[in-house]
Amino acid sequence: MASVKPVVVYPPAADGGRRVRVDDQFLGIAYGLLDIAEFLRRAGIEDADETYVAASGLIEWRGGGPDSWGAGTADDLA
Repeated sequence: MASVKPVVVYPPAADGGRRVRVDDQFLGIAYGLLDIAEFLRRAGIEDADETYVAASGLIEWRGGGPDSWGAGTADDLA
């Protein structure tokens, strides 16, 4: 059974990369919205682009939203 938000973007690592998972499948490390859009296109969401990624209700952002890409700091964890 799929979760309500099947796409999870994890907090930034020390290098700024964020792990991306869809349901139980790890898709890769993203370094920006374009990377996530490409992962989603490969997963079957053909019209995914940076705007879609930033606004999608399917994505659960952990440790900061779509504008948090630096190394994790206290400010990024909002």
